[in-house]
Amino acid sequence: MAMNQLLLADDDPNIRALVRYVMTREGFRVLEAQDGAEAVKVMEHSPIDIAIIDVMMPHMDGFELCKHIRQHYDIPIIMLTAKDQLSDKKEGYLKGTDDYVTKPFEPEELLFRVKALFRRYNKLSNDIIRMHRITIDRKNVEVSDGQSVFLLPMKEFELLAQLAQYPGRLFSRDELIRLVWGADYEGDDRTVDVHIKRLRQRFADYTDDFNIQTIRGIGYKIVVSER
Repeated sequence: MAMNQLLLADDDPNIRALVRYVMTREGFRVLEAQDGAEAVKVMEHSPIDIAIIDVMMPHMDGFELCKHIRQHYDIPIIMLTAKDQLSDKKEGYLKGTDDYVTKPFEPEELLFRVKALFRRYNKLSNDIIRMHRITIDRKNVEVSDGQSVFLLPMKEFELLAQLAQYPGRLFSRDELIRLVWGADYEGDDRTVDVHIKRLRQRFADYTDDFNIQTIRGIGYKIVVSER
């Protein structure tokens, strides 16, 4: 089973060390960022399952980072702050955070909140991926637009689901081969290109909902339209 990846964005190295220790001990892989701008770059290159972000950070603060994450990813977010004012909490929730933890905090309490959020998101959205009109049901292996079901070959379905699970995240051909066809696949990696071409043809009428973009010489990513 793949290790769940946690984004930790905080400009305080002591906080990062404490949270990293607790979360790593519980089986999470922790990816760190010192500010919001660095966190955005981390998310562009690595799939993230849950984010813990500080409010007061240079370059891009936690509120703007939370807004960015909510616009591009469907993951749980916990905000950390030294402020306990109702107005700050209100702004955090308006930007899309799921929970709010005030510093100083007990590491075990943060862990409980992470686990609770993670379980809730898994139940609600892990098997269902939505890209506006298009819904991908991983449990029942179905793709539909609300009126009809698309009958996709299994590898096309798995490829679409893998890309859609992490919108905006760039996957190399080698990564997609490993994730969809398996590490022991010995065929031509251009099979990814063939399957991408077929998916584009199937969903040519849904470019207002999402696009599969080619990053020349690297691989592919899905970009979901903003509405």
